[in-house]
Amino acid sequence: MKIICRNTILILWVIFGFSGKTMCQSKPIIYQLLPRLFGNQQSRNIPYGTIAENGSGKFEDISFKALEGIKELGITHIWYTGVIAHASLTDYSAFGIRPDDADVVKGRAGSPYAIRDYYDVDPDLAVDVKNRMMEFEALISRTHQKELKVIIDFVPNHVARNYHSLVKPVGIKDFGADDDVSKSFSTGNEYYYVPGKSFIVPDSQEQTNPLSGLKDRKFEENPAKATGNNIFSQSPSNGDWYETVKLNYGVDHANGDRQYFSPIPGVWTKMRDILVYWASKGVDGFRCDVAEMVPVEFWEWVIPEVKKSYPKLIFIGEAYNPAAYKSYLTKGNFDYLYDKVGLYDGLKKLIRNEQGASVKDISKVWQVESAGFGDRMLRFLENHDEERIASAGFAGKAEYAIPAMVVSATLSGGPVMLYFGQEVGEPAKGIEGFGGDDNRTTIFDYWGVPEHQKWMNKGAFDGALLAPEQKRLREFYKKLMHIAGHSEALIKGDIVEIPLAEDRVYAFVRYTENQRLLIVANFDRTQSMERTVEIPAAFLKNREIIRSTDLLANLEVAHTLQSLTLKVLPGTAQIIEF
Repeated sequence: MKIICRNTILILWVIFGFSGKTMCQSKPIIYQLLPRLFGNQQSRNIPYGTIAENGSGKFEDISFKALEGIKELGITHIWYTGVIAHASLTDYSAFGIRPDDADVVKGRAGSPYAIRDYYDVDPDLAVDVKNRMMEFEALISRTHQKELKVIIDFVPNHVARNYHSLVKPVGIKDFGADDDVSKSFSTGNEYYYVPGKSFIVPDSQEQTNPLSGLKDRKFEENPAKATGNNIFSQSPSNGDWYETVKLNYGVDHANGDRQYFSPIPGVWTKMRDILVYWASKGVDGFRCDVAEMVPVEFWEWVIPEVKKSYPKLIFIGEAYNPAAYKSYLTKGNFDYLYDKVGLYDGLKKLIRNEQGASVKDISKVWQVESAGFGDRMLRFLENHDEERIASAGFAGKAEYAIPAMVVSATLSGGPVMLYFGQEVGEPAKGIEGFGGDDNRTTIFDYWGVPEHQKWMNKGAFDGALLAPEQKRLREFYKKLMHIAGHSEALIKGDIVEIPLAEDRVYAFVRYTENQRLLIVANFDRTQSMERTVEIPAAFLKNREIIRSTDLLANLEVAHTLQSLTLKVLPGTAQIIEF
């Protein structure tokens, strides 16, 4: 059987005796978006612009029409990033919310990971600030009505330097309210301190921007608290998470990380209550920020505690240490973990066509690093922390990621994630503000996302303004995500690698009793892969004649099933059912 890839991607299914048994839906397909950016129609994009100048998306912008457009990509879960109230320079004093100190805020809008009130939502996202929580609850309801699930961030490791909850439940005290600030560490403290020393604001690297006049380095914090990325001194650098303070989970980092987990530390119970609070509003899952910076014993305790009342919740841990994956999945009770330092890093080298890049990195991921728990690893090529594929600093062209996206979506039964704008090739051009020209879409600034705005089309969400190549790219993502989310072999099948001589081509079979899929991804930008692939005997049934169908071309041909003669064009991939 000869298969020739003539489109950006050819997905060819060779079907015999097909039954509905091969189709099921249990693989989470996640779509990450920042409401502040997703619904923003303003296109002025002034660097360091205010909310009045550059605008902000609102909860209500994520309309039924928007949700339909997301769902048609095969999405099952939406991760709403930046929902919980975080430090910002925008003044909402009329509603009792004062602007934060510019010395300890990144950008004007601020980092979504510098939480200033765990029990509130970001006022930027509300049309009526007084009713901001009701507007978020309405978004949860809309999302559920479209049969999509809601994920939000849970940021357990650190809070904003000026953390203060205005709407916390009766009886709840702010973090650190009863701390003994004369001690650097105490089992009764909720922060870490540098006794006798004041916090030193790091030197700003933004002297020429409009915020330089606001950054007067007069922010007062005495004694200094430890900084979120484990800086236990009074003087973090500009590259540190200086806008945040580290929470104390009962680990004395100054004395060999000695642990004090009995009795249960106060931060543990406060965080449990925060998780229950958001679950009670209908949130279906949590993406847990820098989960490895919090002791695994906390997760071992808190996840079952919360699931006593909300057993269907999912917990996704942001993790970067492959050596710790197993511990956080088994002892820590996470449903899923990031697969960044593994599959993402290996695929990025291939996408960028780097010298020495090899498909052997893919083999290493599922055969070594995630062996035994690959179905619990979240795969992605973009998120808010990573460079945009189409950016000049990454690949420069969104289509170069097609083979990698096919591998990400098909290598295991674990979740796959898309980042809003990825499906239309958003390149993240320009100096946005604090985010700078770093190939990423800023999370710190008020900004419009130009290529995404073309799909949004002033709230129509019909893609009418997209270029033809962008429409084709979106169709690719739509087809791939539906295949990944509904194919039995991809959801729960075993895997066998098909050895090939080419260093930039990867092939493997995913199979169950009902379905067998051959996936071939050609990462080479210039050379086609032409060869006959022998199907392992274990996969062959006693049928010499089968019917083959190219679903894109809608053609059927009869062939003998001994081997497959493939031609995979540069930068493309094939998914073949045999």
